[in-house]
Amino acid sequence: MEKIKVAGVSYLNTKPFLYGINKLMADQIELTVQHPSKLAEQLMNQEVDVALVPVSVIPLIKQSKNISNYCIGCDGEVSSVVICSDVPIERADQIYLDYQSRTSVQLSKVLLKNHWHLNPKLINASPGFENEVKGKTAGLFIGDRALELKKKYEFVYDLGFEWKKLTSLPFVFACWVAVTKLSSQFESDLNAAFAFGIKNMQTVIEEEQLQFPAVDVRDYLTQKIQFNFDDEKKKALKLFYELSAQ
Repeated sequence: MEKIKVAGVSYLNTKPFLYGINKLMADQIELTVQHPSKLAEQLMNQEVDVALVPVSVIPLIKQSKNISNYCIGCDGEVSSVVICSDVPIERADQIYLDYQSRTSVQLSKVLLKNHWHLNPKLINASPGFENEVKGKTAGLFIGDRALELKKKYEFVYDLGFEWKKLTSLPFVFACWVAVTKLSSQFESDLNAAFAFGIKNMQTVIEEEQLQFPAVDVRDYLTQKIQFNFDDEKKKALKLFYELSAQ
């Protein structure tokens, strides 16, 4: 049987999903991991069948189908999507935007316009931009490195927290999307694998804490990240698309 090509995110917040896939579906899936914006590119080019993609690109993907009731989301502080600066954000002249996620970049733009009412110069970053974030130059950091880099700065703006302040809603960063027609059995098995990974969160935490000694993995995976793509998150996603279109 030809394996389904599935692409997952290489970040800590996706480890429960990957744990479930590896334990229950290794014989059905050819799994790769990348940073979010790269996954979006692979899915749009149909290089993979299924991917956990940034929600900002889903409307751009032809014949895409959300195949899961699981996502990467938060309800308030997310901890791993932050704008960092040496000065208050209203004094920042420019902001480097992390190249690894389109959703976080778009969320930054939505918050700058609708929440902070600011219009700094925005720079599409490339690898190594972390070294440029100093003085009146701020930076958007996402993923695992955000958990570490934010400790260096006096001013840290958590985008999940700021979105919650603006909207009173949770937020969704990424969803599982397919561009290939899949059997209902495969979709069911995949969701069961995700549920298995979340059910075995304790094992995931113990394994990952060894890889991230400077991060409180339990707090991050159980208190900051939310995995259920529920009605409130769908409402939030609709609002995010509306604000982004403006």
